[in-house]
Amino acid sequence: MHPTINHLIQLQELTLIRAEQRAHKQEHRLDELDASITSLTTQLPADIQVLVSRMQKRDTLIIVPMSNGTCTGCGMKLPTSHIQQVRVSNDLQVCPICTRILYYQEGPPRNISRSPTRTEPRKAGIARFSSPQLMNSRLKAATRDDAIREMALQMQVAGFIDDAEKLVNAALQREAMASTALDHGLAFPHVRGVEGGGLTLGLGISAKGIKFDGRDKTLTRIIFFIVIPTAASVFYLKLLAGLAETFSDAEARKLLLAEEEPEKLWKALCKLTKKTIA
Repeated sequence: MHPTINHLIQLQELTLIRAEQRAHKQEHRLDELDASITSLTTQLPADIQVLVSRMQKRDTLIIVPMSNGTCTGCGMKLPTSHIQQVRVSNDLQVCPICTRILYYQEGPPRNISRSPTRTEPRKAGIARFSSPQLMNSRLKAATRDDAIREMALQMQVAGFIDDAEKLVNAALQREAMASTALDHGLAFPHVRGVEGGGLTLGLGISAKGIKFDGRDKTLTRIIFFIVIPTAASVFYLKLLAGLAETFSDAEARKLLLAEEEPEKLWKALCKLTKKTIA
């Protein structure tokens, strides 16, 4: 992969992490992220800095993967000649429709869940993104890495994703950039760029609690594990804000922690988020 592409992917990820922190109202982490974003930006060639600055004013996503010959930012099928240029060219290539920078990503984890048909009733709220099959009311894991692996395997067994281990590796790389653990024993590990289906959310409950962030003394007991297609990266921030708002309330957390069966956990999650996640 072109070194500038790697640089831009990292810059965009930090920018999205900053947006996540604001959605979670974690203002104390913003200065550190701002410094990292500024450092990465100034390391880019001058002409690329100008391009990035112009694109960031228009859109949060400035660089997106090509998947099955399609721009994952706008969904446009690319001409064959353009697909080859994205794969092999040393120059930056952009989508001819949305003008985002494109890159080729080899072997990422994929969402393989079936899309609902037009005749099926439209689900509402968080039910659009999850399923009772993805509820784990009794996580066995005692560490962050094992918890992410357990929930990724559950997604694979339930037929939502194709390669749990790739998903785990990507989630841990994201955690290395900035922990997704928050106050109140909540954590939101996630992987972006999981194409092939919609945004998918799993929920795991740890009875004893897990040390999710090495710098934090608070144990994590409620874990939302989320896989996100590129096109849903911005909506994901709204989902985060809704979940954070709901479960900043101690009574809401207590109701989740009390459920010992996946089906009941699912119903509690849907009920509690009915007003905050449209």
